Parts: sequence; C-alpha cells; structure tokens
Amino acid sequence: MPTLVEAEARGDERSALLAYLEAQRGAVRRSLLGLTEEQAARKPSVSELSLSGLLKHLVETEDGWVRTARGLKYATERDASNWHESFELIGDETIAGKLAEWNAVAARTESFVREVPDLNAAFALPEAPWFPPGAERSMRWLVLTLIQEVARHAGHADIIRESLDGKTAFELVDMEVEAEADRGRRDRATA
Repeated sequence: MPTLVEAEARGDERSALLAYLEAQRGAVRRSLLGLTEEQAARKPSVSELSLSGLLKHLVETEDGWVRTARGLKYATERDASNWHESFELIGDETIAGKLAEWNAVAARTESFVREVPDLNAAFALPEAPWFPPGAERSMRWLVLTLIQEVARHAGHADIIRESLDGKTAFELVDMEVEAEADRGRRDRATA
C-alpha cells in the first residue's frame, strides 16, 4: 500500500521507477474501495470517465505498452470504432476481475523491467499519427510513460471518487489501512 515512495535504495533505478509506478496504481485501486459496480460505473461530471472505466483503460494501456516494448501486438486492438470500449466494463467484466488482471499485468511489467538488460535499450514505437515513422524509445521512457499515464488517471480518480461520495484520497488511505489491519487480525485469529 505505498502512498509515498520510500527513497531510492542506493541508485537502484529500476526499483525506484517500479515503486513510483506501484504507488500510482495504489491510488487508483483505493479510489474503488467500498464501491459497488454501479457506483464505480457512474460518471458524476461532464466527463465520460468513470472509476471502473479508468481501471479498464489502465489495465489495457499498461499491458499494451509492455507488449509493444517486447515486440508484441496489443492483446486488444482499438480503433475509432471501439476506442470507447477501453473506458467501460462490458459484458461479464467486473471490478474484481479487472483488479486481478491488473495485478497480473503489474507482475509481468515488473518482471520485464527487471529482466531487460539495459534501461537505455530501445524499442520501436507503434505506428500512429502522433509518433514519427520508425521512432524508438528507451525502456526507461516506457516506465516513465506508465508512471505518467497512471498518475494522470489517479488524479481523475480522486476527483471522480470525491464527486461520488465525498471521500478524499486521505480517507481512502485510512480505509485501506483499516482493511489491512482487519485482514491481519482475522489471519491471526484463524492461525
């Protein structure tokens, strides 16, 4: 449950980058604490963003960027006809399912970042109008881009959650700490 990232451990850049990424993921996860599927799907402002939609978007985006860096295609192709589907749960998709999927994606991201021989190593960017043809970026850029993307949407999530029920980020941290303490008490009681 990192909220503030501990100081980088003696130049361990990969650990520092991954810790910042996880801290931002935690902010988004906390924004969903205690909400029903219906509450998390609400769009309480003029924006088309919902908490469950942000979650799905971040799962797809992180997975897509890491797949791209590995030289693979996105698992889910999006274009102008279905782009909106990356911002809403569809069919039998649930928050719990997307959180579990994000945990798996995060584990793959961490494994990939730790295994890549050099953060300066480059990968080809996908073909898109906003990237120059043949453009490449470093693995470091990849992780920084993921941090930026999750942080941007963590801010959106803070605003959406506060609009839904008035809960602020600090109140959600308290809720998370209490839930973890309850789990610990239950685990000790059953041991």
